[in-house]
Amino acid sequence: MSSAAILRALESGTMRMQAQGLSSPERIALASYLSGGPIKDAPALPRSAYCGAVPAASADVPEAVNDTRSPSWNGFGAGPTNARFQSTEAAGLSLADVPRLRLKWAFSLGDVTLARGQPVVVGNRLFAGSQANKLYSLDAKAGCVYWVFDTAAPIRGGVITGLVAGPSGNASAVFFGDAAGNAYAVDFTSGKLLWKTRLDDHYATMITAAPNFYRGVVYFGVSSGEEGTGAEMPTAECCTFRGSVVALDGATGKQIWKTYTVAEIPKPTTKTKSGIQRWGPSGAGVWSTPTIDEKRDAIYVATGDNYSDPPTRTSDAVLALARATGKMLWSRQMTVGDAYTVDCDRAVKTNCPDSNGPDADFGQPPILVSLPNGKRALVLGQKSGVAHAIDPDRHGEMLWQRRVGKGGPLGGMQWGSAADSEQMYAALSDVVFHVVTNPKTPDEVTMELDPAKGGGLFALRLQTGEQVWKAAPPGCGTSTKCSPAQSGAVTAIPGVVFSGSVDGHLRAYRSDTGEIIWDFDTAREYDAVNGGKARGGSMDAGGPAVVGGLVYVNSGYGNLGGMPGNLLLAFSVDGK
Repeated sequence: MSSAAILRALESGTMRMQAQGLSSPERIALASYLSGGPIKDAPALPRSAYCGAVPAASADVPEAVNDTRSPSWNGFGAGPTNARFQSTEAAGLSLADVPRLRLKWAFSLGDVTLARGQPVVVGNRLFAGSQANKLYSLDAKAGCVYWVFDTAAPIRGGVITGLVAGPSGNASAVFFGDAAGNAYAVDFTSGKLLWKTRLDDHYATMITAAPNFYRGVVYFGVSSGEEGTGAEMPTAECCTFRGSVVALDGATGKQIWKTYTVAEIPKPTTKTKSGIQRWGPSGAGVWSTPTIDEKRDAIYVATGDNYSDPPTRTSDAVLALARATGKMLWSRQMTVGDAYTVDCDRAVKTNCPDSNGPDADFGQPPILVSLPNGKRALVLGQKSGVAHAIDPDRHGEMLWQRRVGKGGPLGGMQWGSAADSEQMYAALSDVVFHVVTNPKTPDEVTMELDPAKGGGLFALRLQTGEQVWKAAPPGCGTSTKCSPAQSGAVTAIPGVVFSGSVDGHLRAYRSDTGEIIWDFDTAREYDAVNGGKARGGSMDAGGPAVVGGLVYVNSGYGNLGGMPGNLLLAFSVDGK
């Protein structure tokens, strides 16, 4: 990492909590020391990277670019139900087209080692967030830049666009959040800030996923990094964060309602061996995009684990909230008694709750589907390795469960499944590490990926949960710094399922048999359309967006032994 990237991590990124006691000169000195060089500002984008004017003014943007009625991939799940499914017409691709996909262009997301977000395409605009504290608005066909918006912290998820009332009538806005818990709305055409709202005052608050948008209201899930920082900072009083869902007025950013996933305010409980106060209950963050049920006028969210004792009944659960008020309608818990911090995996368990995991929370949203028998279901995968279907019309009554993997803290089904009218498509992580411990300092460990374990794609029948097929991972071959784990979100179009892997490959599978029909290794160097070189790596978190004859995907995940990268890639038939 460069000195600028390290400084950004200390000021607003992953390490901001650990560095909060340092002065600005101390953070600069630390970043310079670790990188071996002075802080250098990132070079400005060359004029050739822009679509005409630098940056584009409203008058310079062709009207077709702003036509939000065109086929789109809007938000994380390409619709209010989070199905991550695109029709043949909207995708612009058929089963026969997919084997002919070729690289069209590559875009550099800047001086970063993670490209974890979700590309979003509306009209001929593509929106891509970056860990470099930037949101890019690009031409979806050419990859040139219309505008760049600077954020206060890295963008971990995607965006969603929608129409809001303005002084001159309805206007299109782009809604998203950052890793410090700030929610934003910017003008679709110009990138001008419309409003900015902080969703929670807790020091570790973050927004991990794209929000959802419905009838002028933006719905955010709120999570945090306290599950990690509460363990990594021995003097921290762990844990006090509570997950929540927040509804904001899309035109003003004003809060309409906020519902905590843990109803009780944390109170002092026990103390650590060194006398540091513990708090609870806590946790149950919302890591994924809320799902909207138009029929019942409800919001569904999946929650994470608790961070401290006592465990609650709303962790590792699906919650139903009234859309207008946020009132909790019902909850269905999948794993009972799950309180965990990363300290539970260490030799010295300073801030590990007595419940001690198993860390089987949800990182993906429930998908609202219609079943062939006329009923409805919410289907989703869990880090436990179990897929679930529950009835949204009967207070979350269990319909079926199907185990597809072993599960674990980084195992099971991670960031997003997909569904068509017949099947649910779930990718399995089950990543395995060899943990190398320094005997002199037990807390100092090295994580090495196991190249022979993890991965797989499953098709499950929506009505029964029956496994239709399993596609085993091709494997890492002779590569040692590799994992076949498939933890990124899955995307489906009629006849085809796309899934990325930690090994750097994006693959397309036949949805009727699981046969791989296209395979592209993204882990290499590219000439970026916005200038300079960029590199692909492991694929994790966000998934492909398929719209208008192109497939867009991020590549690069330098965390937990993965291959770093900073790419947004676009593929089209024969690269045209």
